[in-house]
Amino acid sequence: MAQCLWIALFFALSFLARVLDASAGDSDPLYKLKVYRTLACIEHCEKTGCVGDKCFQHCKLSSDGNPIDGPWYLQEPLYQRWKQWDCRSDCRYHCMLAREEARREFGDKPIKYHGKWPFRRVYGIQEPVSVALAALNLAMQFHGWVSFFILLYYKLPLRPDRKTFYEYTGLWHIYGILAMNAWFWNAVFHSRDVDLTEKLDYSSGVALLGFTLILAILRAFNVRDEASRVMVAAPLIAFVTTHILYLNFYNLDYDLNMKVCLVMGIAQLLLWTVWAGVTHHPSRWKLWVVVVGGALAMLLEIYDFPPYRGFVDAHAVWHALAIPFTYLWWSFVKDDSEFRTAALTKKGK
Repeated sequence: MAQCLWIALFFALSFLARVLDASAGDSDPLYKLKVYRTLACIEHCEKTGCVGDKCFQHCKLSSDGNPIDGPWYLQEPLYQRWKQWDCRSDCRYHCMLAREEARREFGDKPIKYHGKWPFRRVYGIQEPVSVALAALNLAMQFHGWVSFFILLYYKLPLRPDRKTFYEYTGLWHIYGILAMNAWFWNAVFHSRDVDLTEKLDYSSGVALLGFTLILAILRAFNVRDEASRVMVAAPLIAFVTTHILYLNFYNLDYDLNMKVCLVMGIAQLLLWTVWAGVTHHPSRWKLWVVVVGGALAMLLEIYDFPPYRGFVDAHAVWHALAIPFTYLWWSFVKDDSEFRTAALTKKGK
């Protein structure tokens, strides 16, 4: 469950970072003020459809202001169209690259534009390395979930009604689905940052965080009675659902969301720290490795650095470190299922 915690804290810190929409690059005079014969780079691009030698077909307008698509072989590829790369977003991107090239010639370090580092796109993907690593994390979650399923239903003994002895089977199945969902939308968000993908990324992260808090309470206090589980889960589910609806349909309040995520994350941290300290679980060392390793990895979100060669930043490195921790965490979950199954079958004899 510790891995759930630092994934959740990652989402919380990510939310905090996104609050700062304005960046140093946005106010850079050579990026925003008048150039190209008294026109700003972006304004010049939107009027001419070009940044230097780079021109965009979808920036060319007819006399009535409508874009001229031209023949099919000159139109924008479909894999870029669905990502909503329009004239203005392309102009911003290429003006940013042009400005960063000028800064590099003067020996200046990269700065952020519109809240993001100057990443280089690949086939229309904004942050290709983060997307690839998020996909690997998704694959690791899927591998862990499937191996957990195989262990329970094909290797461990089952009850006469073919149900598992492990009392938390259903909860871990839900966790696996929510974790894969969160990594999927995280990959989509890093592929293209628009309002819809941002809300889906936020919503899936909050849903995962809320459920892992429920799971932490139930496992730490060994709650096995269904009625008691409903009493614990119902108010938290109602709160998380209300919060997600608020973010999506009323106000995407970054500050509020950050506070909610941090409170739920810290609550889990306290629960699992105490549980790992008092339990005699044979695999508790895996829990501690994930806790300590995850905490150290979180420093990458605090001490951010610009992307190396426009591709690998601190966030991408964090994604890479999450992969082995995900494997170790599912290993702990499987050990826990074996531990509880052995205890229950021994007790039943």
